[in-house]
Amino acid sequence: MNRAAQMTAFVRAVETGGFSAAARDLGLSPSALSKLVTRLEDRLGARLLHRTTRRLQLTAEGEAFYARARPILAAMAEAEAEVTEAGVSARGLLRLHCGSAFGMHQLAPGIPRFQERHPEVEIDITISDQPLGAMESGVDLAIRIGPLDESSMVARRICNLERVICASPAYLLRHGTPRTPDDLQLHNCLSITSLPALRRWPFDTDDGIRVVHVTGNVAANNAETVLQLAVAGVGITRLTDVVVSDAIRSGALVPILADWHHVEPVPLYATYPSGRNLSPKVRAMVDFLVEEFGRAPWRKPR
Repeated sequence: MNRAAQMTAFVRAVETGGFSAAARDLGLSPSALSKLVTRLEDRLGARLLHRTTRRLQLTAEGEAFYARARPILAAMAEAEAEVTEAGVSARGLLRLHCGSAFGMHQLAPGIPRFQERHPEVEIDITISDQPLGAMESGVDLAIRIGPLDESSMVARRICNLERVICASPAYLLRHGTPRTPDDLQLHNCLSITSLPALRRWPFDTDDGIRVVHVTGNVAANNAETVLQLAVAGVGITRLTDVVVSDAIRSGALVPILADWHHVEPVPLYATYPSGRNLSPKVRAMVDFLVEEFGRAPWRKPR
């Protein structure tokens, strides 16, 4: 118990920037909170904070301990919430943020199944490919694609996506089908303007992974628009399978260079702030996302 109290005092002091603010949050006096942090340092045999009259500054040891301590405290809070809220039904307004690729092709069609299980949950969905900084604007849950870098986030992996290089039959009929990665230099390749790194397409060769920088005369700021451009025969694209699977099944798009393409797993996460207990409505949605999409059902033939 003393260890948990000391760790909590230290983490809140770092997060609030001072002993006074942290003490108010925890219902302690500043001197009591300071003593907890001092006892923690004494027990660890290391200085964690440089104290000045204006602010606190983490030492190298403090940074390392903070990085480990914060998720531990979040996990403890979640464990307690899971037990205490086990008998509480999911209800209330759930604000959810999701990118266009997963949101339009999987999340929206799946919402009726969630509502059947949790009819008392109201859902407010924001579909946007703009980054959501620090879970702003009161968002309860965000579905994120790709690596995460915010230490303030708790993330649960839903599944891994895979990217597919494809084009419409009409485009390939007019311009020919690329047989090697070098052939892409002769083709119009579509890209997402907000993700310039995705213009670098990786391929497996005898000498290892080779990256080809593709170019084209049309781009868009979201995957859905790029998908429609590809189906219309404007060019070749490389999008996640969650976006292109229906078009490939229907024949509107054809995978190409599959034997060459270096498939990079792209993680899909459900994320929420570590500072909050996981409410029943958020837990219900996270569990639903993992159960519903954990096995990437869009890859299964219909």
